[in-house]
Amino acid sequence: IRRPPRSTQGVSSAASDVYKRQILGGALFGLIHAVGTVTFQVDHIVSGVAINILAAGVARFLNVVAYADQPTQSSTQSPRIDGDVGDFTLPYLSGGADTPSLFGYLQDLNYPFISDIAGLLLGATSNLSYISIFSLALIPVAAWVLWSTPFGLQMRSVGELPTGSESLGVNVYLMKYIGVMISGGFAGLAGAYLVLESSGIYREGQTAGRGFIGLASMIFGNYRPFGIFMGSGLFGYADALQLRSDDAVHGLLILISLIVAVYFIYLIRQDFKDHSVRIESQMQRITEVVIKNQDKQD
Repeated sequence: IRRPPRSTQGVSSAASDVYKRQILGGALFGLIHAVGTVTFQVDHIVSGVAINILAAGVARFLNVVAYADQPTQSSTQSPRIDGDVGDFTLPYLSGGADTPSLFGYLQDLNYPFISDIAGLLLGATSNLSYISIFSLALIPVAAWVLWSTPFGLQMRSVGELPTGSESLGVNVYLMKYIGVMISGGFAGLAGAYLVLESSGIYREGQTAGRGFIGLASMIFGNYRPFGIFMGSGLFGYADALQLRSDDAVHGLLILISLIVAVYFIYLIRQDFKDHSVRIESQMQRITEVVIKNQDKQD
């Protein structure tokens, strides 16, 4: 079922200001975190907890100062912020640009499994915020930068083996500062997304622990972009279930079935590869024995 798009005119000026300020603010707090952890060698957990406490107080103070003349002013909540970044819907598949929706048609047929899959694909390809598309595009870009560019290789090396990187002439402190500030800027981008796309207002405690979920996703994904994406999808899907009706459990069962099916195919493929390798090894041994016997007879 197609929903009307919020906007097709790109990023509004109000949304642009919010995103710029949030990214700069996140980078600033990333700089503070880098000063504590890189320069003064403070434990990352201790520094992170301290910055969380500091950020909550700064956000409340700035909220009071910025909206002091608003009739709906509150120390824990801002007035409504108009504007969004717009969204995108795939044409023909999901009905974007006033075209027919193939996934919507299949969903309305109410065929078992097929309509359920079509509904999931419709939801995944319609009314996508441009920030979501940008975030998805960052996954392969981040993987390419970290594993295929000199900058990325230096960034990884200073995290895994700082002494070795320093011996090769890499400025370890500078690279660590850059990495932490970039991560802070992306955290600010995520905060702006929550304000503009989720509710349209700033509310104290709005993140609801999502930063810690992000940390868990990073560990779950073994510090790799695609692994982190899979972990984020798992945690995000579980979080989204509470916003849906009880029928959403049906969607969860379908997702679990798909994951199990993919994993089963992967196991079969691996077993087939191992079996092929064993057969090839045995055939090679048999060939060697035959050649040796022929040499002895000669």
